[in-house]
Amino acid sequence: MEENEEIYDSPTGWVAEHVRRYIETDGRSGHIWRGAPTLLLTTRGRKSGKLRRTALIYGVDGNRYVVVASRGGHPKHPSWYLNLVENPHVEVQVGPERFSAYARTATPEERKGLWRLMTAIWPAYEDYQKKTSREIPVVILERTTSQA
Repeated sequence: MEENEEIYDSPTGWVAEHVRRYIETDGRSGHIWRGAPTLLLTTRGRKSGKLRRTALIYGVDGNRYVVVASRGGHPKHPSWYLNLVENPHVEVQVGPERFSAYARTATPEERKGLWRLMTAIWPAYEDYQKKTSREIPVVILERTTSQA
């Protein structure tokens, strides 16, 4: 991802506002959302090639971050998830810290424990899973480099 490349925030109004506050305050406002920790994930659009940013609830597993591609139980995967499947090199911001990461879908064995981790943080994920026939993916974000 190029340093001066324009980033497009989520087209969903409340998410875009959350991202804006998060960026402006280095996460002081927005890192905790409704009691849950959130990070900013930037992916490359699989169709447009543009950088796309959204805010997601996360968990920590060792030195890895974990997010859930729930889309509130919608029958289709969220765009950010489809983007990272196509191009797993992503940028992450957790509070003031920004870094590059490699994103991958948890294996079925990994998913079991990580799903428990994430539903402990955001219990509504269980309800979202009940609303859809797709298995909601759990995504692991593994740091690749640090940035200043």
